[in-house]
Amino acid sequence: MLSSTFLTRRIGRLLVSVWVLVSASFAMIHLVPGDPVRSALGLTASPEVVEARREALGLNNSLPTQYVDYLRSLLHGDFGTSIVSNLPVSQVIQERLPASLQLAVPAFVVLMVLAVVLGVVTAVLTRGGRRPGLHLGYTAASTILGAIPDFILAVVLVAVFAVGLGWLPVAGRDGISSFILPVLTLSLGAAAVLSRVVRAELLSVLDNDFVRTAKSKRLPARIVYLRHALPNALTATLTIGGLLLAGLAAGMVLVENVFQWPGMGTVLVQSIQQKDYPMVQALVLVYGGLTLTINLCVDLLLAFLDPRSTVKAS
Repeated sequence: MLSSTFLTRRIGRLLVSVWVLVSASFAMIHLVPGDPVRSALGLTASPEVVEARREALGLNNSLPTQYVDYLRSLLHGDFGTSIVSNLPVSQVIQERLPASLQLAVPAFVVLMVLAVVLGVVTAVLTRGGRRPGLHLGYTAASTILGAIPDFILAVVLVAVFAVGLGWLPVAGRDGISSFILPVLTLSLGAAAVLSRVVRAELLSVLDNDFVRTAKSKRLPARIVYLRHALPNALTATLTIGGLLLAGLAAGMVLVENVFQWPGMGTVLVQSIQQKDYPMVQALVLVYGGLTLTINLCVDLLLAFLDPRSTVKAS
């Protein structure tokens, strides 16, 4: 069971983080040089139209009044109205969020499966300095794959499997085959990095007494590795996995645009280009909220699985 002190402290940190996120998104529209409404409507818009839109957005009020109105709107689930399309921002998010989740969930599943399988297999095969060639090749390949930015990996995969071989669609969301390249783009690099963490943690666990005891009982190797060793090597894996999942949300913005995926990342880039600040503010809040939620879940899971963890102790 988690202590009430830990839960209170962690929830307090979450509330402070949410307040900082909301305040930063509010300040965004005021830190942009010039008039954001004029920038969004263009130089051809008449002064009357610009003034009417400023009045509608509440930008003529004092800054404290705007901040209070912004907080009140968020508490009621109102993200405002798009300057460009005049649609409620919450409606656009409801339409686009499922498409982003359809990409994020399978990408995270593939990431974790690849990382655990690769980490366990290479740890077992290269344990004690065995198979140095495999160790060298795995280390080099995982380092290179982990260092390649997502958008470059996406272009390479499209060039090879869509344009060159013609096996998969170049872009868009049309059937199961259209998921393969975006999911691989999001998961391959992170899986390469995480598999090295799994391997290192598993190698450190394999030298413990309880693993030698399990072996002395002549248990099958798969029982020793998967039931006794692997669960004790997941603490660092979960920590890094949570960070990678948060990074996955940021990577999706670029990947969705490369593959013309109809998710929130595509809307975010279009909104930035069109200077649609209410839309940008809302999407920043959604991405930031998802990241904070992921970090909270990881911290709670770590504290539950390992009460000695530094997260809980701190």
